[in-house]
Amino acid sequence: MDNQEFGVRTDLAVEAKEMYVEKDTQKEKQDQINGVKITDKKEGNIRITYVDVDTEGGKQIGKGPGSYRTIYSDAIKKQDTNLQHETAQAVCTQLIELLEKNQISKDATGLIVGLGNRYVTPDALGPLAIEKVLVTNHLFVHQPEYVAEGYRRVATINPGVMGVTGIETSDIIKGVIEKLKPDFVIAIDALASRSIERVNATIQLSDAGIHPGSGVGNKRKELSKETLGLPVIAIGVPTVVDAVTITSDAIDYVLKHIGKEWNEKDKPSKSLTPAGMNFGSRKLTNEDLPSPEKRQKILGMVGSLDDKEKRALMQEVLTPLGHNLMVTPKEIDGYIEDMAHLLAKGINAALHESVEIDTSSSYTK
Repeated sequence: MDNQEFGVRTDLAVEAKEMYVEKDTQKEKQDQINGVKITDKKEGNIRITYVDVDTEGGKQIGKGPGSYRTIYSDAIKKQDTNLQHETAQAVCTQLIELLEKNQISKDATGLIVGLGNRYVTPDALGPLAIEKVLVTNHLFVHQPEYVAEGYRRVATINPGVMGVTGIETSDIIKGVIEKLKPDFVIAIDALASRSIERVNATIQLSDAGIHPGSGVGNKRKELSKETLGLPVIAIGVPTVVDAVTITSDAIDYVLKHIGKEWNEKDKPSKSLTPAGMNFGSRKLTNEDLPSPEKRQKILGMVGSLDDKEKRALMQEVLTPLGHNLMVTPKEIDGYIEDMAHLLAKGINAALHESVEIDTSSSYTK
């Protein structure tokens, strides 16, 4: 499947699967697709979706074969410190599992790559995160007597973007690999999502590789075991959505809002606060959507369109005008900084046995 159909960009395996099911109108809305195994698990306040894709499944949903783990958490958006620590622990656990799955030993040398342009805020996640990663390779090389038990060799690199360096990102990384000779690579990058709700609230870990520049719709050469010759663990967070997604979601939110008002119209009010002022507690779900007949009465022809048709219409309208923009939240500066801390905490704890996630601060100890 071409995920660019209808102008929808997504780097998340769970969304690619959803788009495949939506595209096949002859297929029931089933959770399982041939070659794609999906399971959900909840750990405390964190929900995790496992998507295991083989070669056949990869062709169907447009993703490389491998294991994808998607962590759902509002920790950054809610500025919830305790939930951030819990999310960092989930990142640590999932990263350890992927390292073990790829038979990477506890003393293997790792190269952490911060992909993206640090001068473009929604694309700066990788460069900011590696600044907080615990680097030890130089100590092993020059002062090994000062390295305690429970640490491994870790080096980091920010290769920049081709528009700045003039060099393909993968070529820079290959050159460093030839010199350093690490046993595995962890690549951190900003992604794109087809859902407003998943922006800065989803973390995907995968051993299937990554395309640098995906988050801003500018894919470069793939970084994977096939191209680099060693295991590549990708960690990504969606930081942008396109205007097609925002417009389509806005239509759905309007319908859900009206549907919820209708459903609650005859119910006794539990609060004296007007519904429009309950910003923090008001939730809109698919159950709030009015019937197809009512949707058509509200928005006419547009209200009768299904999700695929809505996105096709938005693409048809916005693209010729040059208005299918990539959009990010206005609070992105703080979100990116906090997410970089969170990812670094999880990575440090996963790579070094002697490092624990310190629940009393924003850093590892």
